[in-house]
Amino acid sequence: MAAVLQPRFSNHTAQAVISDNLADLSKIYADGIHMCIVQRTVSEPIGLFVRQLLQYPHDTSVLQTVTMGAFDFQQLLPQPAHWAGYREFCQDIENITALFSDLFALRQVGLRLHTLDKAMCPKFHVDKVPCRLICTYGGPGTEWLRDGDIDRRKLGAGANGMADSASGLLKAHAAIQTVPTDALALLKGSAWEGNEQHGLVHRSPQLSPEAPRRLLLTLDFA
Repeated sequence: MAAVLQPRFSNHTAQAVISDNLADLSKIYADGIHMCIVQRTVSEPIGLFVRQLLQYPHDTSVLQTVTMGAFDFQQLLPQPAHWAGYREFCQDIENITALFSDLFALRQVGLRLHTLDKAMCPKFHVDKVPCRLICTYGGPGTEWLRDGDIDRRKLGAGANGMADSASGLLKAHAAIQTVPTDALALLKGSAWEGNEQHGLVHRSPQLSPEAPRRLLLTLDFA
């Protein structure tokens, strides 16, 4: 069953749907829903492959415009193609990409897959896209905020160069949320028609000695 998180101390601000049912990703089309999270557990072969990739001394960096039906996902990462779990990992990404494509009736999808050893976007912000899918396969997940926990005037230039903790962006009662590892999350951005002032506010997590790297998949409209 899907749970709808309502922002505290607000009558009309962003809501998030949190579920374990892939069909609930379609709730992103509803007015007032700005994030959908589907929690899941990946198979052991995928988990094994991800652990190997995060320990691999070379960075993974894939930036690909995928034409659905014409792209061979098994060629996604040629170097580690012989590792255990590779085929299952590529199949999982193909399934996610097909789901994203079908949900938004896209012929092409912008795919990015990166290993990261630092926060790529360390400050809270809004993406200038219609909607983005993110999945952190290893390491900590993306952090996000309910609308009722923030003062949007302090985003971007409104922060006057100050850190999120000092700019006034976070209200006194603010609770930073985290997308679970391996979950699929849809983030509605400011380019979604009618959502120009209510894009989901989020940032990259800080990494630590216990979790020094993360593997991040993002899908966008191409």
